[in-house]
Order: sequence, then structure tokens, then C-alpha cells
Amino acid sequence: MTSFGIMTAPAQVGYDDLLRVWQEADAVPQLEHAWLYDHLMPIFGDPDGPALEGWTLLSALAARTSRLRLGLLVTSNRFRPPALLAKIATTVDIVSNGRLDFGIGAGSRPQHPLARREYDAHGLPFHDAAHAVASLAEACEIVRRLWTEDEPFDFDGHHHHLVGAYGNPKPVQRPGPPIVVGGRSTATLRVAAEHADVWNVPGGLTADDIASAADRSAALDRLCVQAGRDPDAVVRSIALPLSYDDPGATRDAIGRAVAAGFGHVVLIVPSPYPAGVARWVAEELVIPSR
Repeated sequence: MTSFGIMTAPAQVGYDDLLRVWQEADAVPQLEHAWLYDHLMPIFGDPDGPALEGWTLLSALAARTSRLRLGLLVTSNRFRPPALLAKIATTVDIVSNGRLDFGIGAGSRPQHPLARREYDAHGLPFHDAAHAVASLAEACEIVRRLWTEDEPFDFDGHHHHLVGAYGNPKPVQRPGPPIVVGGRSTATLRVAAEHADVWNVPGGLTADDIASAADRSAALDRLCVQAGRDPDAVVRSIALPLSYDDPGATRDAIGRAVAAGFGHVVLIVPSPYPAGVARWVAEELVIPSR
């Protein structure tokens, strides 16, 4: 059965409003998961507006909810060293009592001018796509090993080098939280084929948008076979925008996405958030799509 969740962008909005929406969603059984994104500065609206850091915020929301699965859709692997990220994710899994889905991708839409500026503004190096995807593959391996290995290990990759790496404590979920790899490129799909439990793609509301996402899903099928994995082992996830004024367009897109094999649907909820927005999403979009 298709699972449904929401995503709330932690920019141009305050913590109290985000907490309200997440706690509302936590009480709506038709919504099974909730997500933030990972940007250090706004990528929409006022470029100088507020933007909260994703993992810190996720831990706070994890502590104030009890049922929803939760995560970042998706973490930029360019922002944090993977061993540090594994420790952060373990902490959130413990705070949430085993509700984390670990979302990760090659980077945060660097072609977007408001995303590209994040790197210079925070003193972060920016590398080309080939470097970013190769680094992502190593990061997935490092994170999984830190979650599972019982003895310290060294890692000598092309992009990451660790000596005496060891994760303690381990996540609540064993062998670790599900890994959600996000992205559309063939190179990123190859990482998903090798490492992901869930693959996420950003979608749109038109038939062409869903057809494009389905094409990427078919490419993932082929890459899973090449990697020696059953394609059905990777859950297909899609993020879809919604409009409060035209819920029918989102319902139509949900129907097309589900028919195309996407069993995990994330609905992007825009701010400002109306009162009772989580219940509205369930009644207007999720229940009619079941």
C-alpha cells in the first residue's frame, strides 16, 4: 500500500509554526512520515530570510513527536563529513526511538543560484558533479559501516580517509535506519542501486513530469540488475507539490505516480500553513487517493 507523508521547508518560517504542523501530522494516521530539506540559506522567497539548519531542527521535532517517521529529503553530502553525519543521524534515531529515515544526496541543487551561494557563504568547498557523486558513494559505505561494525576500522577512499573510525552508540534501528538516496542523474541512480533502501525523485504535477520520473525509475531498475540487486528491494519515492487552491491537480499527479510504481509519496506543504493543514492534506489528498 502507498505511504504518504509531508515535507515542510525550514525557510521563511519559524520553529513554532513547523512544530505545530508536525504535531498535527503526528496525530493524523493517514500521514506516515514527515520531512525537512537541507539548505543553509533560503532558495525561495526573500534570499535574506530565515533558514533553520535541518538536522538540528529534525532532532528537535523528533523529540516533540511520537509516531511519524522522519528525515531530511535529502541531506547534502557536500555539507558534512560522512562520519560526522553518521553520528548526527544516530543521535536523531535515538532521540526519535528508531523513527529516522536517512536521506542523502550528492548535493543541494548547485545549479540553482540561491543554492550555489550557500557554499561560499559558509566556507564550504564546491566540487563538480563527478566528484560529488563519487563522494556520495563512499559516504553511504562509511555511514553504514559506522552503524554496524563492532570494531574500529580505517577507510582509505578517493575522497574520504578515516583512521580508527567507530560508531558508539549504534542506532536504535538495526542494522541502521533505511537509506534514502535522492536524485535524478544516472550517476546518482547507480549509487541508489548499490546502497539505497528507498530512492526519491522530485516530481511535478503534469503527466510529462510523472512520465519523466517513471523513466528514471526504469533506469534504476536496470542499474539494480547490473549491481546484482532485485529492483523491488528499492522503494520508489516521489515528492509532489500541492496547491491549497487546486487540490485536484495534486490528486491527479498522485494517481499517475502510484500507477507508475511510486509507493512512497511526499507532499510538499507550502507556508504559511493554514490551521489544521495536516488534516486537510489527509482529507483532500491522501484519503481520496487510497
